[in-house]
Amino acid sequence: DSAPCSTRPSAGRLRALDGLRLLAALWVALYHYLGQDHERSPWGQLAATIFPDWDFLAPYGWLGVEVFFIVSGFAICMSCWNRSLGAFFRSRVTRLYPAYWVAVVLTFVVISVTPAVAEAPRWSDVLVNLTMLQEPLQVPLVDPVYWTLWFEMKFYLLFAVVVWMGLTYKRVIVFCLIWTIGGAMSEGVSQPILNMIFMPSYNSYFIIGIGLYLIHRFGNQLLTWLVIGVNVVTAFFYAVRKMEHQAKDVVHQPLESWVVAATLLLAVALVYAIARGRLDWVRGDWITKAGALTYPFYLLQLHVGLAVIYWLYVLAELSAYVVLPATLGVVLLLSWLVHRFVERPLAAWLTGRLASGRGLSLNPTDLLAAPSTAPRVHGRSSRGTAEAAAADPGAADSESGSTVRIPSPNGSRRSGGDSSQRRSRDELTIARK
Repeated sequence: DSAPCSTRPSAGRLRALDGLRLLAALWVALYHYLGQDHERSPWGQLAATIFPDWDFLAPYGWLGVEVFFIVSGFAICMSCWNRSLGAFFRSRVTRLYPAYWVAVVLTFVVISVTPAVAEAPRWSDVLVNLTMLQEPLQVPLVDPVYWTLWFEMKFYLLFAVVVWMGLTYKRVIVFCLIWTIGGAMSEGVSQPILNMIFMPSYNSYFIIGIGLYLIHRFGNQLLTWLVIGVNVVTAFFYAVRKMEHQAKDVVHQPLESWVVAATLLLAVALVYAIARGRLDWVRGDWITKAGALTYPFYLLQLHVGLAVIYWLYVLAELSAYVVLPATLGVVLLLSWLVHRFVERPLAAWLTGRLASGRGLSLNPTDLLAAPSTAPRVHGRSSRGTAEAAAADPGAADSESGSTVRIPSPNGSRRSGGDSSQRRSRDELTIARK
């Protein structure tokens, strides 16, 4: 639908994108450890009084989630281009669920033995959380960070429609336009179903990421930049609204809108630079390996991390300047263990099962169907012989080497049954000879 750009960026692994994702996750963790002012603070006091130099950076860490969504829009569009809907489904299931299952169980265990951090959920709530459907079912989250997963899933479901049709520039850009307009319209009406589908507060970030991937693949197109520009404006609008909520109800300190704008523009600029190949010099397998820890790290960093802070700072009475890096190190180590020994092997097993279709066939064998009781002729059922005879009337006779005499309609009313039987036996004997 559009001519490719003259200078193509790298089509390989975008390691800088992995690094950006990990930095965003670390920023979110600092927000939870140092920026939030809540009753269950593991420090026993305001973190700002312990780390006054971090008071500027940490309260804005909630913007790391917005950066996640931009990267997600880019990465999902990149990973499923030229792939089938089945491959897209398998990649999302194997990417999301293995680490998530471990994180839910581990978080439940940790907060059960550390009630100072959070109230332990009920078993029934834990089971529902394992499905990742706790948000639509309005079940309490085992860990508050899980709220982002429902938005990711809704994005996958919407984008799956385009994947099913086949990804092209035109179809993807039309999808972005419809989602942009739908998000704006759903904001002005009191229809929960529209808000659930179009996600007006967060759809702009995904669309920005998709648009930046289109630039990566098709170059600088005016229509693509128009879509990105409109959604940068709407993203800033919703981010400022969220900033006001954060300042009043969460961090309890004034926040500046220019910091929010600068963060969003910097994120867009970095992803654009990655898309155009300007950051291809960022190399090293360690960046990719570190980026692979982002998802389990994000799932574990809140409640598990707060529990580690409580154990080391309150119970062990270690220095706060030792506890903070130690907590990040412990959560990163747990993330590596989950990734290495659970996520990778379980994802590989699930991929094999889903790719083979075992247990997922849409046309399985009917085990309750009545078995055929018709006699078999030379290794074949009479049903099969009848079907072959219908296709080729002489086929059955040639295979059996005998002639089948079809009686006339009035044959059953003939007289002289004994002579008829003798004639039939004589005819059958002659035919076999």
